[in-house]
Amino acid sequence: MKVTQLWTYPVKSMIGVTADSVSLSTLGIVGDRHWAIRDIERGGIRGAKKIPQLMQCSARSAGDGSEHFVITLPNGQEVSSRDANVDDLLSATFGRPVLLQSLPTDGSTEHFESGVPDNPDMMTEIREIMGRDEDEPLPDFAVFPPVIFDFATPPGTHYDCWPLLVMTSSALEAMQKAVPDSVVDILRFRPSVVLDTPNETGHPEFSWKGRKGQLGSAVVEFLDPCPRCVMITRQVTDDIPADRAILRHVIRDLNQAVGIYASIVTPGKVSVGDTLTFL
Repeated sequence: MKVTQLWTYPVKSMIGVTADSVSLSTLGIVGDRHWAIRDIERGGIRGAKKIPQLMQCSARSAGDGSEHFVITLPNGQEVSSRDANVDDLLSATFGRPVLLQSLPTDGSTEHFESGVPDNPDMMTEIREIMGRDEDEPLPDFAVFPPVIFDFATPPGTHYDCWPLLVMTSSALEAMQKAVPDSVVDILRFRPSVVLDTPNETGHPEFSWKGRKGQLGSAVVEFLDPCPRCVMITRQVTDDIPADRAILRHVIRDLNQAVGIYASIVTPGKVSVGDTLTFL
């Protein structure tokens, strides 16, 4: 099993970029999701669960060695994170007042506190976030770290819960066969690492829970399969339209999960072509 894709996402929930190699710290891929969108009116960091248009924006490095980047909006317009009007353009795009914010450097946890729910009924709020119909089961929330119930994202990061999401080529192939009329594109699923699994079928990563593996000079520990939410139903581009059939398949046939979470045991460098070796 070799690494075929490595993804970094400069802005939470926006389309990211592939890299030939990445550095892993204990918090995840260095530079990944350094920025995020804050809802001014309701408070809290918000992703595409709440702002669907985020998944139609893309972000790439400014290319000058800084932490700044360039956003391409759904209409094709580009704006730099340095531009004075970046918040105004994003607010107009999303139809709500927002701020583009980076991870704080002062160690404060205030930045990560949750905002006001959109729906006063918490069960309705959860079902909307997870994309579940009333007759569909919710995932087992015990797989998530307890901290996510107290904060919008774990303090110190803009991840939803765990720093890495690993997917396999066989999982993507299996989903496309299961929902042949849908566009099963990698951009829907936002992995950190994609592994080529030519001798496997289905979703082999589901069996990796509790195992450790070496990727390049880093060691990772595989946690739980990743319960999927409404984000995989969102439109990404004209060629990747909104589609609820994929999530219906995931809920019905895959125990609600696609891919597997991982944490970093030993920091290091991972490159395309590196082999996953279980320890």
